[in-house]
Amino acid sequence: MDKLREIDANVLFIRHAIAPGFGDPDNFVINQCNTQRNLDAVGRSQAISLGQKLKQSNIVVDKVYSSYWCRCIETAELLQLGVVEKFAGLNSFFEEHADRNQTLKLLQEKLEELNQNSLTLMVTHQVVIQAVTGMGVSSGAVVAYNTRTRKAVRVAIE
Repeated sequence: MDKLREIDANVLFIRHAIAPGFGDPDNFVINQCNTQRNLDAVGRSQAISLGQKLKQSNIVVDKVYSSYWCRCIETAELLQLGVVEKFAGLNSFFEEHADRNQTLKLLQEKLEELNQNSLTLMVTHQVVIQAVTGMGVSSGAVVAYNTRTRKAVRVAIE
């Protein structure tokens, strides 16, 4: 995990694993998984594999946060890297299900309070990762981020 050390990353952003479709259904309700786009068998397998590869790379995270979306929570749980805490600052503002400015303000406040000497995992959405890092990412992709320097780098987990 040279990329993490290269920028002295203290955050790993992970986009939720594969959840077929685009956006969320019109009847979307944040706490009802049956109204959302969710992981399929391929997405579940992707999340499990990603968690195993992170462990094999000796990645140890001190805290795991997830968006309130079911696909993010399930991804975070399947990674099996720690207890998952839901955090509104990771929610998707795509299709305006969450307010963009409020979401990013919450996230910025959280990022500013994180310890530079620990590693925090955040499972979220493409729009959130792009807003913070400037990088577009596919499902299951990982971006390492340094909250002090605001440097970000894609991390290939093999």
